[in-house]
Amino acid sequence: MAAATPQDPAASAPRRKVSRHRGEGQWAAGHFTPLNGNEQFKKDDDGLNVRTRIETIYSKRGFDSIDPNDLRGRMRWWGLYTQRKPGIDGGKTAILEPEELDDKYFMLRVRIDGGRLTTRQLRVIGEISQEFARGTADITDRQNVQYHWIRIEDMPEIWERLEAVGLSTVTACGDTPRVMIGSPVAGIAEDEIIDGTPALEEMKRRVLNNKAYSNLPRKFKTAISGSPLLDVVHEINDVAFVGVRHPEHGPGFDVWVGGGLSTNPKLGVRLGAWVPVDEVPDVYEGVLSIFRDYGYRRLRTRARLKFLVADWGAEKFRQVLEDEYLGRKLVDGPAPEQPVRQWRDHVGVHRQQDGRFYVGFAPRVGRVDGTTLTKIADLAEAHGSGRVRTTVEQKMIILDVEEAQVDSLVGALEALDLTAKPSPFRRGTMACTGIEFCKLAIVETKVRGSQLIDELERRVPDFDEPITINLNGCPNACARIQVADIGLKGQLVLNDQGEQVEGFQVHLGGALGLEAGFGRKVRGLKVTAEELPDYVERVLKRFQAEREDGERFATWAARASEEALS
Repeated sequence: MAAATPQDPAASAPRRKVSRHRGEGQWAAGHFTPLNGNEQFKKDDDGLNVRTRIETIYSKRGFDSIDPNDLRGRMRWWGLYTQRKPGIDGGKTAILEPEELDDKYFMLRVRIDGGRLTTRQLRVIGEISQEFARGTADITDRQNVQYHWIRIEDMPEIWERLEAVGLSTVTACGDTPRVMIGSPVAGIAEDEIIDGTPALEEMKRRVLNNKAYSNLPRKFKTAISGSPLLDVVHEINDVAFVGVRHPEHGPGFDVWVGGGLSTNPKLGVRLGAWVPVDEVPDVYEGVLSIFRDYGYRRLRTRARLKFLVADWGAEKFRQVLEDEYLGRKLVDGPAPEQPVRQWRDHVGVHRQQDGRFYVGFAPRVGRVDGTTLTKIADLAEAHGSGRVRTTVEQKMIILDVEEAQVDSLVGALEALDLTAKPSPFRRGTMACTGIEFCKLAIVETKVRGSQLIDELERRVPDFDEPITINLNGCPNACARIQVADIGLKGQLVLNDQGEQVEGFQVHLGGALGLEAGFGRKVRGLKVTAEELPDYVERVLKRFQAEREDGERFATWAARASEEALS
């Protein structure tokens, strides 16, 4: 795909009163003039170029030498965000200037495309955590690993170590093609429709470190899976390829575009096109190029692909893709079938295609540490072939375990508090980074989520239904609150004494895969962080008492009275 290059517009026409119809900052419509600060710093210098300055200047002169547009902008192109200065409460998040919130340390995101890791790679990730990140290493809901407490002085060595084992932080953040999530059991699961790994690897080869795609309107999220479990939350990605069987052409992928959450959530839409695995990279590159060329750059709040798809509709989007970017028509194809299981996280013991087993296990809300990761690498080598996976549910999987080794591995994981037989609460609770490190956060999430798991296991020990409880520290939905059974959006609320304290707005009955939809907000329903275990216990017990045979929580929450949900 040819890159569209911004350039200064020709001499302007006579001035006239303009309205919104002057354009949305779309390059394909000739609107190249930067329309906000982000577009200006991207025009001034490609974000990929900042690595040279980090290695030659900033790592030698220290934090105070970093140019502000690099610090809060271009460094994201290499996976670096400044983290929150300790001791700043959530009430000041939206009040303080960025430099007042910035600590002199960074969050660093390591991209793990498809969740695919070798034990050698995992061990290096763990060693970097211990040596440079004060032991931190969170597993995200996009299969990445995130460090905290990273010093700019250490970045050259960190990159050298990661890249020596085939890992990277390139475009892990920024207005770029982010990590490509994929089925963690691609090419392994017995029930797989088609293995998307060859397509994912070719997509990476084409776009990573490619300046044709390093200046997008905003971030671009990608998913591909041939699993019938629909295990990559395809509905909320900018582009997703979902395994299907065409009645004439056989296994391939159904194409979805325009999904995303944050403060204006939208579910992706089908283009109605079936694509064979070897053509997926072409279609991917075409969708990515449409976003680059037609995406809205005038307002940052409308700069995601979901807004373009909402305005155009699936039919026009497909036509532009075919006519302007592929030069051919796509084959019409079927929609994916609904998954037969509600859990899509691959936790537990499962048989592989080759007769061996994979074992999925559940850290607490994605929080692990470098020491634990190196121990997981040891276990994977002792019990498997040295292959490990991360999932989009903040979980992990060890592959290639012989049947005789399964019980030993499960027991060893339990000893590390990494259970392969978790309660529904341990299995279904996720949390974003929260106020501990995130500059956007208002409330604590990781510790709160872990404590909630313990309380619910103690209070509702007989609960055995699939349930998702997602905690987010701010409105941006990194932990997917709108599509959880119980979604908790962090905000400050008033307690019984009229004091402002940490709390949550509650979303109930969201879902993906099975009747996908956004959760319901009960009018005026907010809970303090202290009251959270009482509230969730109360709602779950009402669900147990009122549910019909086989009814899922999301279905019950949609029909329940506001009183029952309060």
